[in-house]
Amino acid sequence: MPKTFFDLTTTRLDGTPLPLSAFKGQVVLVVNTASQCGFTSQYKGLQALYQQYKDQGLVVLGVPSNDFGQQEPGSAADIAQFCELNYGVTFPLTEKQSVGGDAAGPVFAWLRPHAGMLGAPKWNFYKYLIGRDGQFIDWFASTTTPESEKIHEAVQAALGAAQKPE
Repeated sequence: MPKTFFDLTTTRLDGTPLPLSAFKGQVVLVVNTASQCGFTSQYKGLQALYQQYKDQGLVVLGVPSNDFGQQEPGSAADIAQFCELNYGVTFPLTEKQSVGGDAAGPVFAWLRPHAGMLGAPKWNFYKYLIGRDGQFIDWFASTTTPESEKIHEAVQAALGAAQKPE
C-alpha cells in the first residue's frame, strides 16, 4: 500500500492521469460526490471553501460515485457540465469510481484503513482531510457541511501545520 496520499495516482474526470503528487505540500479535502443526492447542494459550500483557502494551499478533490442510491448515473461529460453550470465548480474532479468495498478506486482504497470502519463512507459527501505531508488527518460525515465550524477549524489547523522539508 502506498505510504502517503501523494503516492497515489487516479484519473481526472476528463480521462487524463492525475498523480496526486501534484498536490504535494498542500492540504487536500477529498469528498465523494453525487449529482442527484439530497446533499448535492454541498457543492456550493465546497466551492466556497476551495475559493476561501486555495491560495493558502487547500485543494478540494471531488470523487464522483454512483455507490449510494445510484445518485451519480451520468457520464463524465454530464457530471462536468452539471458541476460547472449549477455550482461553478473549479476544483478538480476524478473520474466516477466506487468508494467502498473491494471495488474502491485508489483514493478510497487508501483512505479506508486510515479512516477506520466508522469513517468508511456510508453515503455521498463524506469528507476526508489530508495534511501537507500526505497523511490522513480526519473524516467528516455527510451531515457535516463545508460551511461548518468543525471543517473550517480542521482546514485552518491543517493549513497552519508546518511543512516538513523534503
